[in-house]
Amino acid sequence: MLGSMSSPRPSAPCVLFDLDGTLVDSEPNYYEAGRRLLSRYGVTDFSWENHSRFIGVGTRETLTVLRAEYGIDASVDELLAGKNARYLELAGARTEVFPEMRTLVERLHGDGVVMAVASGSSRAAIEATLAVTGLDAYFPVCVSAEEVARGKPAPDVFLEAARRLGVEPSACVVVEDAVPGVEAAHAAGMRCIAVPSVRSAADEAVFRSAELLFPGGQAEFEAAAVLDRLTGG
Repeated sequence: MLGSMSSPRPSAPCVLFDLDGTLVDSEPNYYEAGRRLLSRYGVTDFSWENHSRFIGVGTRETLTVLRAEYGIDASVDELLAGKNARYLELAGARTEVFPEMRTLVERLHGDGVVMAVASGSSRAAIEATLAVTGLDAYFPVCVSAEEVARGKPAPDVFLEAARRLGVEPSACVVVEDAVPGVEAAHAAGMRCIAVPSVRSAADEAVFRSAELLFPGGQAEFEAAAVLDRLTGG
């Protein structure tokens, strides 16, 4: 069921995309990078269920929590560098773009809509992912959580993306897959399209507050439905 959205504006708004889990199916790479990193520090039982708690949360924030939970002596900076190195190796070898998301990006680009990526990942990870998938041609602006004071659910990455694009936050629409990202979009004063990465999460009140919701996630997502709402078809 799709939520209602306000009537289309005369021209399409700027669109800010989350990267991981929204544009690309990168979570398997992030999980594997985290699993390999933690195993180096003696953690051998890090499961996908443990990883899924942090989907949508910035890498630094995630490692801060895991460091405390597992009693790891290494600094957060050391852990961050280690995970980024492992992730870049995996992402550079293979990262899949969700097909309907690629269609949406290409159609928006063709219509002259300005877009940006605003992600909790490191800048190096964002650039590597966009390059290997060919999406880098469509995004003049990319903002990493490491470039702002606070990661999601704080609004900083989205506000910085709007600033770099030279637009007001109210002129932006965010496309997100995770609760922290939807919360960040609302905190930034932006509209939000939600495509939950975990189907059960669509029942959460935060997702239901999105102005356009695809409860079935990527399996249900349709680029045409978004284009109709944003550009009037």
